[in-house]
Amino acid sequence: MSHPHPELGPPPRLPDGGLRIVALGGLGEIGRNMAVFEYEGRLLIVDCGVLFPDPEQPGVDLILPDFEYIRGRLDDVEALILTHGHEDHIGAVPYLLRERRDIPLVGSRLTLAFIEAKLTEHRIQPEKRHVVEGERHHFGPFECEFFAVNHSIPDALAVAIRTPAGIVLHTGDFKMDQLPSDGRLTDLGGFARLGSEGVDLLMSDSTNAEVAGFVTSEREIGPVVDEVIRTSSKRVIVASFASHVHRVQQVIDAAEKHGRKVALVGRSMVRNMGVARDLGYLRIPNGLVVDSRDIEEWPPEDVVLICTGSQGEPMAALSRMANRDHAIRIAPGDTVLLASSLVPGNETAVNKVINGLTRWGARVIHKGNAKVHVSGHAAAGELLYVLNLTRPSNFMPVHGEWRHLRAHAKLASMTGVPDDHIVIAEDGVVVDLVDGVAKITGAVQAGYVYVDGISVGEITDTSLKDRRILGDEGFVSVVVVVDSNTGKLTAGPEIHARGSGIDPERFDEIIPVIEKAIEQNAADGVVDMQQIRRVVRRTVGRWVSDTYRRRPMIIPVIVEV
Repeated sequence: MSHPHPELGPPPRLPDGGLRIVALGGLGEIGRNMAVFEYEGRLLIVDCGVLFPDPEQPGVDLILPDFEYIRGRLDDVEALILTHGHEDHIGAVPYLLRERRDIPLVGSRLTLAFIEAKLTEHRIQPEKRHVVEGERHHFGPFECEFFAVNHSIPDALAVAIRTPAGIVLHTGDFKMDQLPSDGRLTDLGGFARLGSEGVDLLMSDSTNAEVAGFVTSEREIGPVVDEVIRTSSKRVIVASFASHVHRVQQVIDAAEKHGRKVALVGRSMVRNMGVARDLGYLRIPNGLVVDSRDIEEWPPEDVVLICTGSQGEPMAALSRMANRDHAIRIAPGDTVLLASSLVPGNETAVNKVINGLTRWGARVIHKGNAKVHVSGHAAAGELLYVLNLTRPSNFMPVHGEWRHLRAHAKLASMTGVPDDHIVIAEDGVVVDLVDGVAKITGAVQAGYVYVDGISVGEITDTSLKDRRILGDEGFVSVVVVVDSNTGKLTAGPEIHARGSGIDPERFDEIIPVIEKAIEQNAADGVVDMQQIRRVVRRTVGRWVSDTYRRRPMIIPVIVEV
């Protein structure tokens, strides 16, 4: 896919002393976060995540950022900074490291452990550099200072990037929970110090910019989880993100309190919680966790299962349970707790899972009927707080759909950032910070790269359109045998249809029309097989549209003799 801004040409040469920022994902969407910083010919990358497909992208497993902008300059990359361990920030790292394996990965201990476990599956041994909040490190011409932020995963970091062009503060994903489960507060003092020093550009998480006030503390969820487990008469199945260590800890604590065993279900859940336990981020009492394969041996009232699938992912454990395609069978009286918020676009899939679970007799508790989850992203009140603490000269909202970016930009304007210093960009748009002013200067290629099975980038938007047509309208194939010298029909047509809703007995109506069209073609001296193929496709397509008001894929097969 070409860059999404045809009105913007390629960016000019970066002026001496200027800093260039190009987001290759994460702007105008929730996911695929990746930002490239350039100074004096050297590059620094912040995050490299994936976007999960929607129903309009059938067969696609993951969507990656387009690396084309940096593909010819991978040797210029000083480091890849990972702000935290969520898939929309680290999921594309294996695909980038396939192109240059020794890019240093910089992050907190848990973040690097999560990505290392993922890279093991790709048979890549990364070059890692562990950092903690409060530290400063140089990566080529970039001096990076790291700040603690709390989020829905431990060990998240914000990063201030210093160059002679100025100071850029990238918050990563954050919120300002004043009573976090792990006691790790967002470093507001550090943000205020940066504000006093002078923040030339603030790039801040916009996901909840439309939500007023402050997000609820994680600690308020613990009693709700405890109550669900206490009052459930049979099994409790908790679905959560496989990286939500805080939520899993709350479930484990409640299960222990009420004398229940815990089983982890789902490969990513088992892997991530194993990493978190080994590093001390997850506290599991001895003997509490049992193998999920042995769970049927325990009385239903004595077990809690923690699984993946809170977003309705088709192959995740909870979806398979809802479809009766899992070894664990939902039974009447079971309680299912969806301990997560809905990622935009997943509503239909999640509702389908809820209906499937309810069908088998489960009681389903979710955000719509109980306080079982709080967001990991700062609401408008918190975003205003950070804007006032840092007092940026320029502001660029990141991590959000268009409505979130514009809402965050409005907040920045309210705090006194001049409107002409607020940059609302999207993927591929080039922003240059020169002489203290951030401006859009061009655009580069930043399309979707689809992962489909083992193929990366081979699926195109045209391929997806064909899949949607096949799924919605079916196909009609027409086989004809044509004399290659005269263009005359020698056999056929033979017509087959699948999923098109067309009665095969009615094909007799269209066969003479096809024959006549090919005869007319031959009389006009046309022997080009592509032209004959177009005539057949047009003839059959018109008949199907007029007769059935449908638009299936028409597949002419021309055999030359």
